[in-house]
Amino acid sequence: MKTSTAILFLCCLLLGCDAQIQAAKSVNDYKAEAMAAVSAIDVGVAREFIGDDSVVFVDVREGDEVTTHGYIEGATFVPRGVLEFYIDQASPMHNVIFSSGKKVVFYCETGGRSLLAAKLAKDMGVPDPVYLDGGFKAWTDAGGFAMH
Repeated sequence: MKTSTAILFLCCLLLGCDAQIQAAKSVNDYKAEAMAAVSAIDVGVAREFIGDDSVVFVDVREGDEVTTHGYIEGATFVPRGVLEFYIDQASPMHNVIFSSGKKVVFYCETGGRSLLAAKLAKDMGVPDPVYLDGGFKAWTDAGGFAMH
């Protein structure tokens, strides 16, 4: 049994079975793809959108982050882990903001999850989603008000 396992392992190495492991994408790969596909907005632009009925802010952080740090006034909460279900119009969890034609601005704590969320939204047909560069941290560091 040990000999056959060793032979199988060597065959995999020789035939390139480990290529799939080497080709796995990293989070930086996903972020680079997203950066090439979607746009960022800075805090100054985001502030101009507050109160604009044609824009919706989507907070993709987890509940404890929102509770602890606050949120942007009027934001809709959709944790990153269930975003696909809220975007998909065929899903019973669909949120109409994603099919409303409104400009969607995603944000998270520092920008990484919202970058990926914007790319996912674009891939799922949301027109021109953007993300807040630097996230909620940049928002509050620039003096943006945090609702609690």
